Amino acid sequence: MRVALYARVSTLKGQDPEVQLRELREYVSRRGWQIADVYADRGVSGSRDSRPELNRLMADAHQRKFDGVAVWKIDRFGRSLKHLVNALGDLGCLGISFVSLRDNLDLTTPSGRLMFGVLGALAEFERSLIQERVCAGLRHARAKGKNLGRPRRIVSIDTIAQLQAEGRSIREIATRLGVGYGTVRARLQAERETSAERVAASRAN
Repeated sequence: MRVALYARVSTLKGQDPEVQLRELREYVSRRGWQIADVYADRGVSGSRDSRPELNRLMADAHQRKFDGVAVWKIDRFGRSLKHLVNALGDLGCLGISFVSLRDNLDLTTPSGRLMFGVLGALAEFERSLIQERVCAGLRHARAKGKNLGRPRRIVSIDTIAQLQAEGRSIREIATRLGVGYGTVRARLQAERETSAERVAASRAN
């Protein structure tokens, strides 16, 4: 089996990914696997969204350049529980196995797949807790009379009419006023309807 090795250290001061890679190479050798490539992020925090080598590994996975991924520890690979579960799910869909040496996690085994199911349940629980906290915070803010969301921007129809008289399009007017295209169009539509009602009322009188 062709295996990709991934290692990460969060700082270059006193940390070397070779410490992780040496154990991984020994493990792969004992399993009789072949190392397809080595990916190592140096001086990269585990919480960062972008990790060059991890991104390269996932891109190569989609090209099926290897059959499995081996890491020293799970926290070297996943940015968060949610990211870990999603990444392992992607690898699983591609038919690529995953092994975490120090965590004794091997998704090629029934016990490893069971552990993955537990991780997925924990990730869902974590998402639910976050959603619950956000909703509670919003309810508390509303109870205290706080206005939530972006403040509504008042657009003068006179300003819109003036810009339109200058030959500007609705999109140009929206850009000039810093509002959405739909906002300008809605204001013009409302003004047209108001004008029509005024004309109808004057004729009725």
